Amino acid sequence: MAVGLEVLKNYHPVNGIRIGIAQAGIKYQNRNDLVVFELAEGSRVSGVFTLNAFCAAPVQVAKKHLSEADIRYLVINTGNANAGTGPQGLTDALETCTQLAFLAEVNANQVLPFSTGVIGEPLPMNKLLAALPLALKSVSDDVWPIAAEGIMTTDTLPKGYTQQVEINAQEKITVSGISKGAGMIMPNMATMLAYLTTDAVIAKPLLDTLCKELADKSFNRVTIDGDTSTNDSCILVATAR
Repeated sequence: MAVGLEVLKNYHPVNGIRIGIAQAGIKYQNRNDLVVFELAEGSRVSGVFTLNAFCAAPVQVAKKHLSEADIRYLVINTGNANAGTGPQGLTDALETCTQLAFLAEVNANQVLPFSTGVIGEPLPMNKLLAALPLALKSVSDDVWPIAAEGIMTTDTLPKGYTQQVEINAQEKITVSGISKGAGMIMPNMATMLAYLTTDAVIAKPLLDTLCKELADKSFNRVTIDGDTSTNDSCILVATAR
């Protein structure tokens, strides 16, 4: 039973972040299961990932793209982890990025893919790709609570955080994020899936340092069942807006 959790309803929008949500029917019908983050041009993105030797295809692709390009989009599907799927899994993760990039008019390596759900089954790509235009069409800056529900798998409640702070009584900084995870949680990884965003101006090298240090002091200290997931990812975005 979940304790000490409350569903956040009044998120603070983050300048430079818009989110789109769709129902792809990947595992269940009539459920939001595809979430797309649109990041403003110039956003800085950092991430930490699972240390599982058998990391899933989307983790492999996300790590590669993060090292190659300035990231503009994140795409998350639930219901299927695209893990333990061999070469086809990599092809599907790359195809997801390619199709979203085509629709959004960016480069494929400017998209980071994430998947969570059943392990060992191929992604139903026809359903996922068909829902991408719907997710892009729906992008908005005020759908954080719905997005938190859209990335859930076995979670009993959506998980999120939002806060505004003033720096030197002059500048207001917003931090908002969502995460999911209820099992397969073990130290020496990031977390299940977590997306933390801020409109603060943070240089990329500092963002990289903060992402790892903050994960080490929080997500990497949690153990539930002793299993390290194949898909763990924690992404930190600073839009500098």
